[in-house]
Amino acid sequence: MKGLTDQPSYIVELLEGGVTLEDVIDGHICEQAVVEKSAFVVGDLGALMRQHLCWQSLVPHVQPYYPVKCNSSPVAIELLASLGLGFICTNKAEMSLVLDHGVPPENIILSSVFKQLAHIKYAAKNNIQHLVCENEAELSKIARLHPDAKLLLQLTTEAHAAETSMAFGSSLKSCRHLLEAAKELGVEVVGVTFHIPSSCQDLQQAYTHALSDARCVFDMGVELGFNMNILDIGGGFTGSEFQLKQVETAVRPLLDAYFPQLSGVQVLAQPGSFYVASAFSLAVNVIGKKVVTRHWDTLAQGENNEDTEFLYYMNEGVYGPFGRKLLGNSIPAPSVHKRALCAEEAMYASSLWGPSLDPLDQVVERCLLPDLSVGDWLLFSNMGVCGLEDLSCLSTAPPLPVYYTVSTSDWYEMQEAGVTLDGTIKNFSFLPYSP
Repeated sequence: MKGLTDQPSYIVELLEGGVTLEDVIDGHICEQAVVEKSAFVVGDLGALMRQHLCWQSLVPHVQPYYPVKCNSSPVAIELLASLGLGFICTNKAEMSLVLDHGVPPENIILSSVFKQLAHIKYAAKNNIQHLVCENEAELSKIARLHPDAKLLLQLTTEAHAAETSMAFGSSLKSCRHLLEAAKELGVEVVGVTFHIPSSCQDLQQAYTHALSDARCVFDMGVELGFNMNILDIGGGFTGSEFQLKQVETAVRPLLDAYFPQLSGVQVLAQPGSFYVASAFSLAVNVIGKKVVTRHWDTLAQGENNEDTEFLYYMNEGVYGPFGRKLLGNSIPAPSVHKRALCAEEAMYASSLWGPSLDPLDQVVERCLLPDLSVGDWLLFSNMGVCGLEDLSCLSTAPPLPVYYTVSTSDWYEMQEAGVTLDGTIKNFSFLPYSP
């Protein structure tokens, strides 16, 4: 969707006069009905704006830094940058992307456990000074290639260790050693970062341990002469306002106790899914259907014909936009486009598959759906972090088209927040939506 650098690069359909996102999806499905019936994505920029307003309302004291790996859509990057977010990058490509969209180097943090030498050099060349470090090998590389770096030490947490077998972050003892090594090498340490996963059941306990340990690292750093002034409480924000309130309830009193505002410590967080998950919807077409006989031990409520299962094959699978399924993440069941389900309509056990016929290409293992036909459309919501681009290298097909939209009311909201076409976002071209 990129054009010439002196012209607007991204087309955004402006929804006026009561036109809804569902109308846009309907329109594009009608277009596809007479051509190839290709899958497509619809991006709602208003959803991004609403999540930003929710964040500002509930946790105004925490500066959001967006992890680019969640969704590297240039349109999303430019809008989030215009709203004043910082960015967490894991490689050279991500740093280049956000720099190209006018993000100041001081608002970028280079993360990742093991960084390629070229990526550290690129950060140094472009004055990106904030880097995450969790081990002595990385510290030695950074000291050699980027001596002006300002480090955030990655601190391990019990909550993260409980859900993964991979080592992640440094213990308190290791942090002491890293601080002393950084002092000897002349590398500046300015803060701490940690991560609490969204699956954590006891947020109060998890954040109590993590922030207590972070306070200890700050004290050790100050003792060694470092100016410790950045605390990054990581990600783990699902996109739910309720969950964000839970995190705020757990974190706020702890921050007041360990890192009060008068201390001058800047508190950051990494809300990736929170911002982009709900902003993208995916429409896929049913291209094949099988009926098999099963004998289920248990039945879901409302399920009929318990010995019958429908296998539906879609024109996209795990080697495309559902790539996160390969990483162990579940994909929620879709809705059926333009299907008003009545109470009497039979629902059947169904599974959804991609087009490859690979045994791994199962998108949804089991869900309840009506009897569908080849050619029907399924709509998957909350697809903003489902790898719409990450696995495109595994497919010979071109990237899915993405149609960006925003309602007039959401656009006015953005303008009130300081987003302007002649200033903060220069690559957007708004066109009235025409069905």
